[in-house]
Amino acid sequence: MAASVAEIAPDVFRISSFAPELGIGFNQFLVRDEEPLLYHTGFRRMFPDTLAAAKTLIDPAKLKWIGYSHFEPDECGALNEWLAVAPNATPLASFVGANAMLSDYCDTPARTLGDDERLQTGSKRYRFISTPHLPHGWDSSFLFEETGSTLFCSDLFFQPGETAPSTESDILGLVGEVMKASLAGPFAHDLPFTPQTESALAQLAALKPKTLAAMHGASYRGDGAKALADFSIVVREVLGSH
Repeated sequence: MAASVAEIAPDVFRISSFAPELGIGFNQFLVRDEEPLLYHTGFRRMFPDTLAAAKTLIDPAKLKWIGYSHFEPDECGALNEWLAVAPNATPLASFVGANAMLSDYCDTPARTLGDDERLQTGSKRYRFISTPHLPHGWDSSFLFEETGSTLFCSDLFFQPGETAPSTESDILGLVGEVMKASLAGPFAHDLPFTPQTESALAQLAALKPKTLAAMHGASYRGDGAKALADFSIVVREVLGSH
């Protein structure tokens, strides 16, 4: 099935591919600006469909920045394929991500961003938030587009199935049920509960995002601060005792 494209915030587009064998959608986000940015590359095997979708929005060769949360195939598996079609693009990563992962994985040096560092791409301005082990991985981070208040929140707010591009309805009930069900599955404990989990989620809530760009499922539009605060409560209730 061809990847679908939908605008979830001004000049922020969700490129979504659904894997029926897994029952999960995988979302990449392309932001149009003077220096276009792609957040998540998707799997290598999905690259042709993702590229075709991106071509409806920009000339892929003009892509300037490629970001992701943590080193995982659905997050950055097609990074080298993207760098081949966009030779002037630069990966964005935390210090750990750049030095422990990308220095060997790809030949293009990454732009290392420190916690709370900003990146201007034209009309858009991004804030880099370092969050080791949230959602998972030593190198984990989040990217917040400040001008439009969009938080690219990776695996937080995981929703299975083939969803609408965005929603203003409450999604926390479904997210909590999926989290509980996952405790007994083969991918149990994908979201670790550490001494830093709640403080990291509070840091994200303090950004007061208007759009939560989820990698799996619909992007949430509304009171992102409340959604993240409520998500933190669910995480403690479900994972805090395991």
